[in-house]
Amino acid sequence: MRFRHPDGSTVHLAYCTNVHPAETLDGVLAQLRDHCEPVRRRLGRDRLGIGLWLAKDAAHALVSDPSALRGLRTELDRRGLEVVTLNGFPYEGFGAEEVKYRVYKPDWADPERLDHTTALARVLAGLLPDDVTEGSISTLPLAWRTAYDDRRAETARLALRTLAERLDALRELTGRDIRVGLEPEPGCIVETTGDAIAPLAAIGHDRIGICVDTCHLATSFEDPLSALDALTEARVPVVKSQLSAALHAEHPHLPDVREALAAFDEPRFLHQTRTSSAAGLRGTDDLGQALGGEALPVASPWRAHFHVPLHAAPAAPLTSTLDVLKDALAGLVGGPHPLTRHLEVETYTWQALPAELRPRARSQLAEGIAAELTLARDLLTDLGLKELP
Repeated sequence: MRFRHPDGSTVHLAYCTNVHPAETLDGVLAQLRDHCEPVRRRLGRDRLGIGLWLAKDAAHALVSDPSALRGLRTELDRRGLEVVTLNGFPYEGFGAEEVKYRVYKPDWADPERLDHTTALARVLAGLLPDDVTEGSISTLPLAWRTAYDDRRAETARLALRTLAERLDALRELTGRDIRVGLEPEPGCIVETTGDAIAPLAAIGHDRIGICVDTCHLATSFEDPLSALDALTEARVPVVKSQLSAALHAEHPHLPDVREALAAFDEPRFLHQTRTSSAAGLRGTDDLGQALGGEALPVASPWRAHFHVPLHAAPAAPLTSTLDVLKDALAGLVGGPHPLTRHLEVETYTWQALPAELRPRARSQLAEGIAAELTLARDLLTDLGLKELP
C-alpha cells in the first residue's frame, strides 16, 4: 500500500511475512499464493506491499540463481504484490516449535550474519518495483547481551562497515539504494533507540541506521517522541519502522492480572518483560520468569514483548500499547517530512496467542492481517497522508 505524504514523497506500508513460516524458496512462493494474495483481495487493493522474511536457504537460492530471482519477481507482479523491505532479523528456524534465544544467532560478530545480510541486499535490489529505487532491511541489534565482549564488539563494527561498503557498491552497480537498520530489542546489546546511537555513530554511514519497532519501544518504556528527537539530533537515519503493539498490564500485583498474563506465557517465542521503577528499568528475559517469582517489582505496570494484533487489544484486565504506536507514527510521518518512508505491520505471534484468540483457518488469519492493515491505513490518513491506488 502506498501513501502520498503532504511533502509529495511516497510512504510505503507493508505487512511482514514472518507470520507465515517458510525456510525455502518454494515455501515463500506458497506464502504468496496461500496468504499474501488473499490478504490483498480482502483489502480490495490492486497492489499490496509485503515485507518478505527470507530465511538463509531461501536467500541463498535467490542470490545464487538469477532465474530464480526473476521468477520470484514475476510471481510478485502476477499476484499484485510488491516488496520494498525485508525482515533480515531471523536467520532460520523462525517457524520452529521453540525459537526463544535461537533467533539471535548468528549475531554481527559471526561472518554468517554479514554474508546473509549482503545476500538479502542483493536480492532486494532485484525485487524492488521499477519505479522504486530505495529498499530497506531490518536486522539483529548487534547481539544478545551475553557472551559479547570488546573483541566481538569490534568484529561486529567492522562487519557493519564492510556491509556499508557493499551497499555503496550495490548502489553503483544497480542504481538501487538499499539501507539496513539495527532493530533495538529488549535483552540485546542495543536494547533501546538510545543504545543505538553510539555504535551507529562509530560506523558513520547513512546506509546503516535504525529500525524502530514500536512494540520493542513500548516494552522498554521509551517515550516515542523523545526517542525520535534524539535520533534526529544524532543524525541516525530511521531506515524503517515496524508497527507493532506490546502486551500491557497496569496492575501486575492483582491475581486476575497475573492469571491473564499467564495465558500469554507460551513456549515458542521469548517474551521479555519490563517495568519502569524508581530504580530504573527492570526486566526478565521471559514472561514466565516475571510471573514465577519476585524478579520484577509489582508496584508499576508491566509490559511484555508479545506482538498483539493491532486492531484487537487483549481483553481486560490487560491491554496493548497501541497508544505508543500512534504517538510514534505521528513522529515518524506526521511532520513536514517523514523520518522514514517504509512502514511494516509485524504481528508474527498469531499462532502463539492464547488458544481462544488464535485464527483457526487461513481465512481467519487473512481477515486479521487485513484488519491490522486497515487500522494502520486509517492512522496514516488521519495524519494527512493520502492513500494511492
